[in-house]
Amino acid sequence: MKKLFVVSLVLVLALGSVFAQGTSESSKKLTVGICQLVQHPALDAATQGFKDALIEGIGAENVNIDEQNASGEPANCATIINGFVAKNVDLILANATPALQAAASATSTIPVLGTSITDYASALDITGWTGTVGTNVSGTSDLAPLAEQADMIKELFPSAKKVGILFCSSEANSVYQVEEMEKYLASLSIETERFSFTDTNDVASVAQKAADSSDVIYIPTDNTAASNTEAIANVVIPAKVPVVAGEEGICQGCGVATLSISYYDIGYATGKMAVEILKNGADVSKMPIQFAPQVTKKYNASVCAQLGIEAPAGYEAI
Repeated sequence: MKKLFVVSLVLVLALGSVFAQGTSESSKKLTVGICQLVQHPALDAATQGFKDALIEGIGAENVNIDEQNASGEPANCATIINGFVAKNVDLILANATPALQAAASATSTIPVLGTSITDYASALDITGWTGTVGTNVSGTSDLAPLAEQADMIKELFPSAKKVGILFCSSEANSVYQVEEMEKYLASLSIETERFSFTDTNDVASVAQKAADSSDVIYIPTDNTAASNTEAIANVVIPAKVPVVAGEEGICQGCGVATLSISYYDIGYATGKMAVEILKNGADVSKMPIQFAPQVTKKYNASVCAQLGIEAPAGYEAI
């Protein structure tokens, strides 16, 4: 009888342990790591959109979000991402190209979603681009139609002969946009010249050279420029040289017009992709890169007024 009691007790304890373990496993929170290159309005909006969609789809009680900012330093992106990999997080959001490059180099198994990435082929050195990365990487793009941006420059400044292109040469996606814009502007018989800086220390001096040599300045979706719009504005506005920007945040800081996408929207779309992966088991390698659903012509009323520029019909004030 005593032996039977002992056996029964062992069985009860074993079943209890299994039950507790199952309960623990089922209630285990997911962990999502977010690496954002730098703090500025566009990237901030993309991160917020991602978090909103993720929490709506999975529930705040079911996910831990480890959000970190690299303060504009690509090396910090690698450190942050390596930390996520060491913790074996369930998914990584890489906000901006250097964050994506760090994540793609650090892991081939953890799902990685990028956002605020202009061109994945350039960022990841992919040839024969088909629209899908095909590895553990997917995400959303912030590319606004470059041909339409070139047309905007022609529409706003029909007498412009030379456009200076101001950008950071260490950002792969900026270089891609520069190369494409040069082609589109050449087709409109507009001369271009590159004015590149390597970090924040050079922004003001390079902007001055661009202002001295250009009728109009174009700035692509460039993270370094986006973080230094005040320095650029302090040069171009007194010089009376208008800036057409690749995204709304740069335009708001120093530009006259932009063909704008919503960074919140692309971040939100990325969050929905994360839900599909984490909740519904979607295969990240088969998920095509998604783009902003719409673009809008916008103008900066304050800067336009200072430069004596009147926006045409069809432009929305920022």
